[in-house]
This record gives sequence, structure tokens and C-alpha cells, in this order.
Amino acid sequence: MAIELTPEQQAVFDAIEHSTEHLFVTGRAGTGKSTLLNHLSFHTSKQLVICAPTGVAALNVGGQTIHSLFKLPIGIIGNQPLEQPRDVKRLLKKIDTLVIDEISMVSADLLDAMDRALRQARGRASEPFGGVQVVMFGDPFQLAPVPPSDPTERAWMRDNYKSMWFFDARVWRETELRIHTLREIHRQHDDEFRQLLTAVRYGQVTADMAARLNEIGARPAPTDGIITLASKNATVSRINARELERLPGRAMTATAEVHGDFEHARTFPAEEELVLKEGAQVMFLRNDTDGRWVNGSVGVVSRISNTVYVEVDGEEHEVEPIVWEKLKYDYDLETKELSREVVGEFHQFPLRLAWAVTIHKSQGKTYDRAVVDLGARAFSPGQTYVALSRIRSLEGLYLNRPLQPNDIFVDQDVLRFMNEVAQAQKAARSAAKA
Repeated sequence: MAIELTPEQQAVFDAIEHSTEHLFVTGRAGTGKSTLLNHLSFHTSKQLVICAPTGVAALNVGGQTIHSLFKLPIGIIGNQPLEQPRDVKRLLKKIDTLVIDEISMVSADLLDAMDRALRQARGRASEPFGGVQVVMFGDPFQLAPVPPSDPTERAWMRDNYKSMWFFDARVWRETELRIHTLREIHRQHDDEFRQLLTAVRYGQVTADMAARLNEIGARPAPTDGIITLASKNATVSRINARELERLPGRAMTATAEVHGDFEHARTFPAEEELVLKEGAQVMFLRNDTDGRWVNGSVGVVSRISNTVYVEVDGEEHEVEPIVWEKLKYDYDLETKELSREVVGEFHQFPLRLAWAVTIHKSQGKTYDRAVVDLGARAFSPGQTYVALSRIRSLEGLYLNRPLQPNDIFVDQDVLRFMNEVAQAQKAARSAAKA
């Protein structure tokens, strides 16, 4: 589908295309970061490589995982020597721009290892990132890096870095990072809800704001076509299994076809065994090329034959299996261009049972209405913000219990960084006026 960028998205695209500056593209939920990244992937004139910290994130953006691209070891890397096969060196030498999606999940140690790998491969030890432009997409208010499970590694991080976050990597002591914040929200058009979400994002919810959210959320949830966003996998599995069992008729199982280089099931973009019945509530996992549904659309299975028929907004659509391609970057010696080679394929219906989904897996999705189930309490910074910001309007919000003060908290390192960014941008504007 052709995408027309907004003026602010176009300005960021131009900044990437027409400079070599290192950029961090951020913005609250629903500001079009993914749209901009997709446009950049297809329209850049640069030798551009896209990577992401997880297998699913890499599949979603048509890129490669960081560890696979750089051949980096798992775990804390520190100052250990980096072994670089010839093909990796050749590839890294040819990159103009490296795009990192979901940068908030990348630890400071890993970003420094990427910096070191690029300097080493390109033979430019004194230049940050070996002279490659680095463009990072993400929102630290939504996703955080996962701390090491090993106590020794956690202690090493504490001793060597101010925090685990990418913005505290040592490389930023040597080079400037320019921040572009997308401000135009495309998901919510309700000013009151936008203001409430902003307060939740920054952990600045007043008693009146909390009362308003709880008042709206306390209404009985409808029983048809609504999805529950839950904090725990166990809750999601229980709700989906219970609702599927309640439906009459025989369950049908669609088994995915997996070809090539897919290491293990947790990197699969959809269910390996998709169990459906007529009447099952499902969510689409990919945009339709004909625009009949988008990633996150919720519908109901109306018929099952050789394919699956799903009713969305009163209209029945035939849904066929699609292919997710796992890609690997390579350097073509003949064309002297970077290319993307398909190294694995995953064939499955782009559907998931959707009476419930985890808040984490709802990332990037949009729902007209949803029940938010935080369990006993939110257990990670930004979790409540992610859940609430999936919903288009205040009228679509339902809470399985009232929000409590300890449900809304923000990582203090993120607040420190974003305050520093705001002050720097303010100083730059003042200098420009002068």
C-alpha cells in the first residue's frame, strides 16, 4: 500500500537521507514511527541495513537480528575480542546507514559492541561506528532492555555503565546523537484521552485523572468483539482456551510450514499450531495488501474450509496463509550493492486467537476497545501506558479493576535522558532565534 508521509515524517526522512548524523527517532505511541521506518526501507538511496534486538522484531521490519548480523556472542560482551568472518567484514564495510528498530530494548553494552565491530571491520578505529550513520527507532517509555539473568553480569553492568539503556553507551561520549520526536498522534483523536495518556506516559497522573480513567473503565465490558490486554501469558492462555472451549463444533488445526533458517519456535511470528473454530475471535498479524484489514484488526471466524473466512466490521473476507520471510544481508560482489537474501520462510494464516493478548504482544497494534488486565499490579515501567495507548478512544477503555498509584511508574533513567533531550532542544531553539 502506498504511504504518504506527514510533513513531520517527511522532515525526519530528509534528515536521514541528506545527512550523516546519528539520529534517534522517537515519539509516543501512535505517532507513526513504524510507518516512517517502512517508508525509509523502500525509498532510501543509501546502502541501508535494518536490524532489531529480537527475531520477531526483525521479521516485522524486514531486517536481521543484531546478533546474527554482527555475529556477536550472547550475553555481556564487554571487551572480549570480536571474531569477524570475512563475509561479515565485507558486509559491514559497505553500510552507509544502520537502522536499529526497538532500540529501547538494546543494552548499552550491546550498542558499544556494535560500535566496536563496525570500527574493527571498516578499519576506522578512531571513528564512532566506523563512520556509519546510525539511525535508531523506538520509545523508551514503552519497552526496556532485559537485565542479565546472571548476578555477575548484572554487577558488571552496574560497575561499568550509568544504566543499561542504549543512551548510556560509551560511544555517545565521542559523538553527538540528534533526537527527532514525532509529535502528531494518529491513533487517538480525543483531546481528553491524549492528555490522560501523556500524564500516564510521564508518570504525572493526578488524583482527578486517575478518578476519570477509573470512572470510564469501571463500566461493564461488552461481551462481543472485545479483546483483553493482559500482563501475563498465563492469563491470556487461560482466557483464549476457555472461550474456544465454549464454542460448539470441532476445532481445526492449521500447522505452519517452516523452511530454512528458523532457529526455534520463540522466533516464529505466528502460532506453529493455530487452533480455530467457527465463531472464534481472532486478530490479524499483518496488514492486508488490499487494505481489507490491518495488523491488529479483530474479527470472528465465520467459516473454515480449505481456507479461513473471517468477518471484520460486518464484512466476510477469505484469509489465506501468507509467508513471513527471514532475511539475511549480503554483499553482492558483482553489483557492489547490499542485498537481502531469504534464508527462511514461515507459512501460516496471519491470525491469532484474540479474546486476549499480552500487553507486550499488543505493541504497535490499535484497538477500538479493550479490557486492560494488569493482574495484581503493573510489574514493569511503562506497561500501563502501553496498554492504555493501544486504544483509540476513552470510550473504548474497560478496566478489570481500578488503576492504583503503583500501576503507573516510569524508569528514572528514561526521565533523566528525556529531560536532558528537552533541555538541549530548548537551548538549540534559543540559539537559532538569537
